[in-house]
Amino acid sequence: MKIKTKKIFLLFAVAVVLSGCSSNNSDNTENMPSNVTDAIASPQSALTQELKDSIAYMYSEEKLAKEVYLDIYAIQSANQLSNIANNSEVKHIEAVNQLAQKYDLNITLYPNTNIPYRADDVAKLKSGEYPIETIQNLYNTLYAKGVVSTKDALEVGCIVEVTDIDDLDKYIDQAKDSNASDVQVVFEWLRDGSYTHYWAFNDGLVNMGIANGCCSLGKIDGVNYCHSEYPQSSNGKKQGEK
Repeated sequence: MKIKTKKIFLLFAVAVVLSGCSSNNSDNTENMPSNVTDAIASPQSALTQELKDSIAYMYSEEKLAKEVYLDIYAIQSANQLSNIANNSEVKHIEAVNQLAQKYDLNITLYPNTNIPYRADDVAKLKSGEYPIETIQNLYNTLYAKGVVSTKDALEVGCIVEVTDIDDLDKYIDQAKDSNASDVQVVFEWLRDGSYTHYWAFNDGLVNMGIANGCCSLGKIDGVNYCHSEYPQSSNGKKQGEK
């Protein structure tokens, strides 16, 4: 019995080591839609400097989405925050990260994006730390709001997703103008995810008794957070539906 137990333990230990050798990046890549992985693997397009900067900017914006959701979730346990951060935002971050690697763009020294990509510098970025002042300020503001209450936490989700969609609308147009179909495919996938996430946060507010959901935010600093025209998602299903 002791020999069998030792064998089982050794097999388990080997399995753990092997699983540890598989990076999170690899898992995330496998979970991306095939059209997105194909776009990332396709030959480079001729990008304008504006579009290069937009890729770098979008990396920090997707990083913010994941981190502000998880950091707020540690205080206000709204399940939408954790589910979206862990199931979607990690993949969005990796997709943009792989675009940056493909085009050798520095995403940690924005706006100096033409300095070569440095994986070590990317790994050193801590949660809640961003190389872009606008995004750093946004994180600070949203975190301070989100930890106040569950309602505020869900409202932060509405704000983040509308911000993502508004920016992606601009960046997708840049990609179209550059005939950068690879970047366009990735950015459209990110936007589809944000549509779905918006409705997840909206439904969370409605279930709390906030009848207007995200629309209860109205306009803040000229930005409209009420978007009833958003599709539920690219496949017509809400977050979490099969």
